[in-house]
Amino acid sequence: MKEFINSLDSMPLLVKIILAIPALDIVWNIYRIVSAVYAKNTPALIVSIILLFIPFTWIFDIVMILLSGSVWKMA
Repeated sequence: MKEFINSLDSMPLLVKIILAIPALDIVWNIYRIVSAVYAKNTPALIVSIILLFIPFTWIFDIVMILLSGSVWKMA
């Protein structure tokens, strides 16, 4: 799990933005779930699963990548 988290964290900014576009945004949803499980953070896991079903999280992900270099995660 840690390797998956580190590999996505170390990607170039352009690749992170490409992975945040609609249909590919599932990668960031999985990233949030995996990082919450790895951190053993139950509230973050619940929020991550809920975000999986919200259709416009890709917009938020792109904004967060541009502002902070990574998607929002609670863990």
